[in-house]
Amino acid sequence: MDRPRQELSERVERAIGSRVVEWRIAGGGYTPAERWVVTIAAGGSVFVKAAVDNVTAGWLRAEHRIYEALRAPFQPALKAWDDGPRPIMILEDLSNASWPPPWDADRVDAVRDALAGIAATPPPAWLPPLADSAMELRGWHEVAEDPAQFLSIGIASPAWLAKALPELIRVSEAFPAEGSQLLHLDVRSDNLCIRDGRALLVDWNLAAVGNARLDVALWLPSLADEGGPRPEAILPDAAPEAAVVSGYFAARAGRPNIPTAPRVRAAQVAQLRHALPWAIGQLGLEPLP
Repeated sequence: MDRPRQELSERVERAIGSRVVEWRIAGGGYTPAERWVVTIAAGGSVFVKAAVDNVTAGWLRAEHRIYEALRAPFQPALKAWDDGPRPIMILEDLSNASWPPPWDADRVDAVRDALAGIAATPPPAWLPPLADSAMELRGWHEVAEDPAQFLSIGIASPAWLAKALPELIRVSEAFPAEGSQLLHLDVRSDNLCIRDGRALLVDWNLAAVGNARLDVALWLPSLADEGGPRPEAILPDAAPEAAVVSGYFAARAGRPNIPTAPRVRAAQVAQLRHALPWAIGQLGLEPLP
């Protein structure tokens, strides 16, 4: 075992109170944080998530704080935590749960039930409001200021964008972000699984407080891209939500690739290809050329 792995193994053993027997890389995730499924001598296995730099360390601390505060049925159980320059978080192993896709009605309903449960859970008092969180709600404003990156995707023409932008901005500004509901803000299939008919969500570092309809709306483009229902089948009267979500992806999908997260832009383009038609239909805009 190489020295970095040996040091990580020793930290896990101290945190969990059992000898590490076996390691295997856990798939999924868009960040460079290390993810492992670790078999321990005490029996069974755990999931280990380890920071690799200052950015992932900050995300991991934010996520751990949520796990400590909530201990909720829509989350995996927190097993142990070891802070430091490169913190590690140890959760129950969910690798034997069912990770969509594919999607069917039962799985969709399980996620909708989980999101309702999240929205009904009193949020920690220290969570930021949605308007002050990492979730940017002014995506179409960004596109208006510099349309080149969005247009580089090839999904819309300059003429279409010039005509549609005023309405996209107006309706997205009408979204009522204020609220007192707990939000996950990163609901996608790589962040959720189904076990015993119930959905569990991971990756809580973006959590905030606000209007819970946005959690549902942000999930819908990836759901449709994976063969699930179209967004309007889940949120049929959601013009402001569709405008905000499409703007979020429109402002990001054309940006340069992220070296430490090379799959992010492709995923954002895929979600934009469902979010933008949803917004067009909800707002009654001209179809894409």
